[in-house]
Amino acid sequence: MALYRFSNLKTPLNASEADILLFAATALRIPPKGIRNLRVVKRSIDARKKPKILFVLQIEFSWDGAAPKGADPIERSSLDIPVLRFPKSTSKAPVVVVGAGPAGLFAALALAEAGRKTILLERGKPVETRMKDIGALRASGVLDPESNVCFGEGGAGAYTDGKLYTRVKHPFVRSVFKTLVEVGANPGILVDAHPHLGTEKLVAIVKRLRERILKAGGEVRFESRVESLLLNDGAAVGVKLSSGEEISADVVVLAIGHSARDTLESLERSGVRLEAKPFAVGVRAEHPQELINRSQYGAKKIPVLGAASYALTHQAGKRGIYSFCMCPGGFVVPSPTEPGLMAVNGMSNSGRSTQYANSGVVVQVSPEDLPGKGPLVGIAFQRQLEAAAFKAVSKEYHAPAIRISDFLKGKASGSLAGSNFRPGLQACDIRELLPKWVSDPLVEGVRAFSRKLKGYDSREGNLIAVESRTSSPIRMTREKDFQAVGIAGLYPVGEGAGYAGGIVSAAVDGLRAAEAILT
Repeated sequence: MALYRFSNLKTPLNASEADILLFAATALRIPPKGIRNLRVVKRSIDARKKPKILFVLQIEFSWDGAAPKGADPIERSSLDIPVLRFPKSTSKAPVVVVGAGPAGLFAALALAEAGRKTILLERGKPVETRMKDIGALRASGVLDPESNVCFGEGGAGAYTDGKLYTRVKHPFVRSVFKTLVEVGANPGILVDAHPHLGTEKLVAIVKRLRERILKAGGEVRFESRVESLLLNDGAAVGVKLSSGEEISADVVVLAIGHSARDTLESLERSGVRLEAKPFAVGVRAEHPQELINRSQYGAKKIPVLGAASYALTHQAGKRGIYSFCMCPGGFVVPSPTEPGLMAVNGMSNSGRSTQYANSGVVVQVSPEDLPGKGPLVGIAFQRQLEAAAFKAVSKEYHAPAIRISDFLKGKASGSLAGSNFRPGLQACDIRELLPKWVSDPLVEGVRAFSRKLKGYDSREGNLIAVESRTSSPIRMTREKDFQAVGIAGLYPVGEGAGYAGGIVSAAVDGLRAAEAILT
């Protein structure tokens, strides 16, 4: 029997496997009895004609007759993902991987499983302990600068929504998904058009990735902050830790994440070539989840679909405004990494079951927008906004906020809408915290969003400041072989190096660097 793939098969939300078979047979104009091994390999939602909402499926099946019209012959199923194997290493020299986010974890795993002596260094704590430190910040406003939403095992992505959607078109994407399923992710991530893991699931997944690295012979060290790079004759030869310990290696992989500002400053002093790159800043919008459900689905709740999400964009002149890291049924969380600064982000558990939805609403920033020169101007601007947010409230690590309706009217809020942000919100005119070239496009963008999503400008929603860690504001320049320009043996990877934007793209970048090291 030949194997075929058919796309754009629309079915009701309650369609059973038997129903899907009949819908497929009708669409393909072939007898259902002849269809074998039918399986859904991709699923998305079509809510354009609500209240009639449909699933849109891509299916694969076996068929022994003439090729059905509209179906494409394929050699293997997209769910049959080959095992990713790199050449076994014969080198005895150690590799140091700095940072245990997605890029660092996947690079370290690939290197260790290929037989290379691998030392993974993480400045923060293990993912289980890290949860307690984040809990202390949310409950009591106590910040640990080395263990928080951004720093610690799993990286910043471990405490978001665990989104796995990516625009990256590389064969390693499916390998990343396969590995995640092997360490405990729901196999549904292989099918859903916009898959996510959920924060509480990521904790266990990250722990199992660590265990797999250890089983392969790798070493994982926590609370090991790299203070400087060791160089000799234009090559990386190791790292120096904040404890004073020096670790020798002939390869150093930098997977430091987007918030390791002190590390970036040290790298610039060491002569690593950095360049400023565009990023985005803004606020985090929080609405009742039922409001978003009604706008997107036409009902306050449809259990089979779960909490509704959105993705919105607007162009204000030459400046783009867009929603970022949308977390249905989630929490807004404090995400500072330095004392005296305040930033926020969003997260959701796998069930996306809280009564609030949140999303970043951010404005594009280019290096040319900023005063000063040099590669670190974006970091200085982030700190400026975060300092203003911190000073705007009377209690440490509470967040300044405003009702969305008041933000559009240009006035401070006398009271705030409901929220699950902890440790707490304080009413503030957040326009005063942002430069006019950011706040004015935000106003225009939110108004535009309200025309696309009913109720977005409602008094029931808040804007919470400040969303400043959307991506790294710098890029570490590198060659086609993934080595840093001018420094042999140094491999900058992932979001912190400016080459990724999310869990999957960072993991893929880590794998590609490992491939370059091993081949």
